[in-house]
Parts: sequence; C-alpha cells; structure tokens
Amino acid sequence: MTSPKKILAFDLGAESGRGVLGLFDGKRLQLEVVHRFPNGGVRTLDTLHWDVLRLYGEMLTTLRKCAGEHGGIDSLGVDTWGVDFALLGRDNTLLGNPRHYRDPHTETIMDAAFARVPRAELFRQTGIQFMRFNTLFQLLAMQRDRSPLLDMAETMLFMPDLFHFFFTGVKVNEFTDASTSQMIDPGSRSWAYGLLQSFGLPTNILGTLVRPGQVLGPLRGSVAQETGVGLVPVIAPASHDTAAAVAAVPAKGDSWAYISSGTWSLMGVELSAPLVTERAREVNFTNEGGVDGTIRFLKNIMGLWLVQECRRTWEREGKAYSYDELTRLAEAAPPFASLVNPDDLGFILPANMPAALADFCRHSGQPAPTEPGAVVRCALESLALRYRWVLERLEELTGRRLDTIHIVGGGSQNALLCQFAADACDRPVVAGPVEATAIGNVLVQGIGLGVLRSLAEAREVVQRSFDVRTYTPHQSRQWQEPYARFVKLLGN
Repeated sequence: MTSPKKILAFDLGAESGRGVLGLFDGKRLQLEVVHRFPNGGVRTLDTLHWDVLRLYGEMLTTLRKCAGEHGGIDSLGVDTWGVDFALLGRDNTLLGNPRHYRDPHTETIMDAAFARVPRAELFRQTGIQFMRFNTLFQLLAMQRDRSPLLDMAETMLFMPDLFHFFFTGVKVNEFTDASTSQMIDPGSRSWAYGLLQSFGLPTNILGTLVRPGQVLGPLRGSVAQETGVGLVPVIAPASHDTAAAVAAVPAKGDSWAYISSGTWSLMGVELSAPLVTERAREVNFTNEGGVDGTIRFLKNIMGLWLVQECRRTWEREGKAYSYDELTRLAEAAPPFASLVNPDDLGFILPANMPAALADFCRHSGQPAPTEPGAVVRCALESLALRYRWVLERLEELTGRRLDTIHIVGGGSQNALLCQFAADACDRPVVAGPVEATAIGNVLVQGIGLGVLRSLAEAREVVQRSFDVRTYTPHQSRQWQEPYARFVKLLGN
C-alpha cells in the first residue's frame, strides 16, 4: 500500500455522533476525530423523536472538513444504534422524524403481541431478546394506533440505512442492524415474512438485506460536488454499533466474552450459528448478526445509562459533576450498601434517575442511597453483578469456559467499573480499545475495499494498533454475599 487509506466512519450514538477518519497503512490503524456533534431525543408533544435531518447536516459538515483539511477520503460508512427506523413514502418522501426507542408508545405492546403469537413461538422464529422497543413491537404499536404513516409507507430503512440512502440513493437493509429488529429468521438469515404476515404487518416495506462490507455505490453526484470529497464509495460497515465494536475486540480463539460498554452494556460471545433454545428464551438472550457470518449471542444490559441520567438530573439541579468526579465519589462510598436490577423497567426513561434508583432500593427493603457517590456506586456494583449473572448463563448455554472478558467502548475508560467486573466475575478484564465502534466500522470498510481479507486479519490490526489495560481479580470473595443478594433482586 503506497499511501494510507483514508476511511471515514460515521459513528452515531444515543448521546453524540462523530466523524472519525481512519488512516490505514496496511499494518496499523490510526484514528482522528474530524467532527463531533450532539445527539439525543427531541420531544414533540407526547412523543420522542430523532432529528435525522440535523444529523445528516452534521455529516455533510464532516465531509467538507475531510475535503478541506484532510485531502479527501477513500470511502465512508455509517453505524448507529439498532431497532429504530425511518419510513419512506411515495417518491422517497421521508414520513416524519423516526421515533426514539425510549418513546413510551410501546410500553404495553408486548402483551398484546404475545396474545397473537405466543412468546415461545416468536422466539423460535426470531431468536431475539424481548425488549419492548424492538422494531417489531414499534410497528405493532403503530398498527394499534392506526398510524397513517404505516399506511403510506413504501420502504422501511433502519437508521444507518437511511443515511446510506441519503448519500447514495440506494435503499437496502444492512444485516447486522436489521438483525436487531425481531423480524429476521436467524436460521435462514432472511426476513421472517410469515411471522410478519401473521401480525398483519406490511412486508412490501422490507428491502434487500446486504452483508457488512458491501459496497453500496458511489456518493451521489450532488453530495460529492457540494462537499468536495468526490465520487467515493459508500460501504455498509457492520452498521449496528455493537456489531462494529465486537469486530474490533482484540481477541483470538473462542474462550472469551465481550462487553460493549456505553449507554448500554451488550455482553455476549461470538458463535458460528444461532442458539435458539428454550433455555435461551427463558433467560432472554438474543442472536444478532456479526461480521464474517458470525452470530452475536448476547444480552442487552441497561449499562452506563444509569450514571448518565443521574449526572443529567444533578446538572439540572445545579450540581455539575464530571464523570471522573462521580467515579472518585463512588470509590470512596461504602461498598454493597444497596443494589438494584439494572434492567428494571423503571430505569428505561425515568423523570429522575437518582430517585428511581432510590425507590427501587426502598421497595426491595434496602437503604436508599442519597449522596451522589453512593448512588453511582450502587449503579456500578449492580452492573458488575449483572455481568457475572450473564457470564454464568453464557457458559451454561454455550458449554464454554470463558477465561477472559473484553470490555470495549467508552465504558472501558471507567477503571472502577472494570475492576468491579473483574472482581465480581473472577475473570481478568481486558479493557480497550475505547473507540471500538469506529475502529470496527473502519476495518469492515477496509474489507469492502479489499485492503483486508477477513475478520481475523482485522483483529490483528487492532492488536498491533491500540493499547489495552488488564484488570486482575483480587477481591472476588467479597462479592459472593452481595451476588446472592443481587440474584434475589432479579427474581430468577
């Protein structure tokens, strides 16, 4: 390779978005953040939406910066969170801003869905963890509410698909993101048309599924001219952010588990085939698409959303804490005073997260934490204990001993959480890389460009290019009694 490839990853999370330029010389990868921009739900009346046109405008700003400050790019691709989607009508008209997965309109829809298709049958056909905001349940809520948008829709595009469409004019559904929808048959890896028809949902809105690494086409001429980057290829990466992050886990073999840690903690293993058993359904695990034909067998855990929302609440009250300050306060707080189930439904969109955590503790007969340090320690210890519970289920379901836990993403910077995870799980924790999602996005584009041949080769690039930190368990015995208390809180 004569000069480094310049590969642009658009990485959109629930709180912020970035345009990250990856410089790949054939051996090592370097990253540079070109542009950062805020994201988040926008409330209109009683609904919560994503402002996709503003986000697209920020992406165009990123492309202009790439042209003006970096001499252009060789390709681009987009990853985002899963499940949410846009609907297009006649003449490719965008039918409103997509709804946010935390919007309350799906709060009661799962029971109505199970009355039509039993829970066990729905899992058998999709292999997906039941969460009320899965795409299937969002569509059923629209059907129940007689949404005119559903009647007018001709195309459904998941969030990264929408931005890829804006860039290219090509309408497809990338597989890793589509696999979060609860509308894919995990065995055939195609749309579960029969299931959707049994619910009376329109199937004509579903598009062609493409694999990660697929070149979608050149940038549209008008966009290329407006931004100055030229007719570069647009490549579908692993466009679900967790799939991209898992592609960047610096691991070999199969005796490891991963946690993609951020607003959510996604904890699981990589499999070659879906695991759709009754026990997997009982413990509510999910089978989602990965790179190179892999399956991400995992469980969604509420994650650092608990701390993020506490911080936002305190900021509204005039007490601004940095994450480093909150971590120091948590480290100084008494251990194991109170614990919560991080996945309690009361934590999905509370008006006041510290109050919601305190209420859970009170209702379960525990002292209610009041000081910020105690509240954050309660959240972090509870997350670490949840990781242990998931680790035990992963080993049970796969028959593997998982010797190492890799934590990637923003949460890998939280040294206290990483040490708690090592101690709670009695496993070494390898933390990093922090920018795993952007790295995975770039490397899968590299596969599409032909400069990398496989997922294994991409992971070797990660190992050569980025530092990690290992946390060794040293207080595992102290976590035994709290874990017994924690399991009782789960009720399973």
